[in-house]
Amino acid sequence: MKIEQIYTGCLAQGAYYIESEGEAAIIDPLRETAPYIEKAERNNAKIKYIFETHFHADFVSGHVDLAKKTGATIVYGPGAKTNYDIHEGTDGETFEIGKVKIKILHTPGHTPESTTYLLIDEAGRNHAIFSGDTLFIGDVGRPDLAIKSDVTQEDLAGFLYDSLWNKIMPLENEVIVYPAHGAGSACGKNMSKETYDTLGHQKEVNYALQEMPKDQFIAKVLDGLTKPPQYFAKNAKMNKEGYDSFDDVMKKGAVPLNPEAFEEIANSEGALILDTRPAQVFNKGFIPNSIFIGIDGSFASWVGTLITDIKQPILIVADKGREEEVVMRLSRVGYDNSLGFLEGGIEAWKSAGKEVDSITSISAEELAKRKADDTDINIMDVRKPTEYQSEHVVGAENQPLDYVNEHMQEIDKDKTYYLHCAGGYRSMIMASILKARGYENLIDVIGGFKAISDTSIDKTAYVCPSTL
Repeated sequence: MKIEQIYTGCLAQGAYYIESEGEAAIIDPLRETAPYIEKAERNNAKIKYIFETHFHADFVSGHVDLAKKTGATIVYGPGAKTNYDIHEGTDGETFEIGKVKIKILHTPGHTPESTTYLLIDEAGRNHAIFSGDTLFIGDVGRPDLAIKSDVTQEDLAGFLYDSLWNKIMPLENEVIVYPAHGAGSACGKNMSKETYDTLGHQKEVNYALQEMPKDQFIAKVLDGLTKPPQYFAKNAKMNKEGYDSFDDVMKKGAVPLNPEAFEEIANSEGALILDTRPAQVFNKGFIPNSIFIGIDGSFASWVGTLITDIKQPILIVADKGREEEVVMRLSRVGYDNSLGFLEGGIEAWKSAGKEVDSITSISAEELAKRKADDTDINIMDVRKPTEYQSEHVVGAENQPLDYVNEHMQEIDKDKTYYLHCAGGYRSMIMASILKARGYENLIDVIGGFKAISDTSIDKTAYVCPSTL
């Protein structure tokens, strides 16, 4: 028996490869299917099943393409209805992969169809659970993503409580927990950086697995939930209804364009120009009105959070050799309408005599000097409210990047703003968005709050008025 966790850090997502006696199963695959097919071929194994733990909201699964290419059967849990062929499993149903078995444990709560898959080894012992978004390391799945007119988040939280205590908690302590996500995913609120653990240890340390009445559990799992990113519902819909072939998406998007063709498509198609280079490279020269979201950060989740139209035509500016990677990572969250990339990058654009724009960046030390000279300067902290409340620069205004589309009108175009986040990634995204919308007086702080913390600028923690 072979089990391999295939973890993708930028999505904080775990897919799984299980193999026994020349047969294999994939659990929760990503959009690109080649890694799974190549892995099976290297091991002389045939992919027999593709198990989906639920309709994922934070990424587009590769199950449809993988099934077409391998002939494998897509398996969902009870209640899953799709626009393509699947095997809708029943609670307790088992599937053989070589000498091991996979058993369906229907565990609704995160979503109604959510299913945990129990792996039973060659000796008939319960070996591991692939818990999807039902049970994370240190947390459980948020129960507010599949609410309907007749099913509330309180209802789903109650279902989750029953699933945990009736299906998962009775399992042996030595059973290994393999979840679909780790720290950084928006599918939970308190996930560990560890990507697997024993169930016994989780019973000890996971707040949601401590013995408590159902109403207390419901209150705990709902407390502190923030609004889910807007692309979640759109990805879940694609996973349920199907999507364009990944190969076709790549073929359409990974097209080199000279500056003239690039500019023509930008104008004729109303395409968004997405610049994915490092922040402190982007700021020195970029195509006017382009948006920065660096490929070396939480790229896919920020694309999904900030680009509200999932069908938006997109043109790409990227470092040489990374253009196809950008198209692939856009497709992972359902942004399938890439139309090409700027061949030769920004240097080709400049050589063609095209206009470029820039954003000023200063060091944290320079910010400290300017604040010492003028205590009324406008500092914009674009981190999440919880980060801001933990500690922030005295007088700084909190304008979280997550909500820039909803709250942009609160930002005064006549003021000069010094923008920072934690390390410099989000503040450059914010600056680029504001710049594209006509905000000119923007100064980015290199290194963000990490760098600011090492200066003499006064900082304060948020104090709730009720505690005064």
